[in-house]
Amino acid sequence: MKPFLSWLAVAVSIAAAGCGGNQPAANSGQILPAPDRTIVAEIGELEIAPGDSVQVKVFGVNELNGTYEVDHRGRIKMPLIGEVDALGNTALQLAGVLEAKLEDDYLQDADVTVTLQQSRIERVTVDGSIKNPGMVQVTGEMGLLQVVAMAGGPTEGANPKNVVVFRQVGGEQVAASYNLTAIRNGKAENPRVFGNDIIVVDGSEARRARTELLRTIPLLSFFLIF
Repeated sequence: MKPFLSWLAVAVSIAAAGCGGNQPAANSGQILPAPDRTIVAEIGELEIAPGDSVQVKVFGVNELNGTYEVDHRGRIKMPLIGEVDALGNTALQLAGVLEAKLEDDYLQDADVTVTLQQSRIERVTVDGSIKNPGMVQVTGEMGLLQVVAMAGGPTEGANPKNVVVFRQVGGEQVAASYNLTAIRNGKAENPRVFGNDIIVVDGSEARRARTELLRTIPLLSFFLIF
């Protein structure tokens, strides 16, 4: 089998592995290369975090316009109003906070626009047999073990020996599976996770999804993959 499988081939191989109980998939432990590029999706909806840069524009008050960096406490420092807690706010929410502060002492009807220019936060999708499936925000260099933990960890019916990471590399969707138990015990490398990765934890919930997927695949395709 090729070192990096297409998502369809991985889905089939996982399904075959799942028939044998909690056994790791045949391609377990491979390290995927970095993606073509990391894209922050829907950046306007991201929560502001330390290290981010935000551009602030106050209508009619050019002296307050500028780009401000969020410090390690999650705050920005602006003329007139001083330090403002930006941590956990979206750009739109921070604009509302700034408008309220300006209207308290300086402006009658403040009009503020905030744009998140640079963010250290990226999003990955965690699905399958995971307690809190959905989007997870990651900051900096984070490993697979940490990202799975941020999503609540595997469910009771999960197979942590088979966790699949899907990634866009070289213009194609590729994937590899990892043994989370071995990673946790220090017997395998904890691979880095990048923005836009899709992580699927094997188990009963994941198998139901695979069953629906495999029903749509012609029988001939199953043999052609290998």
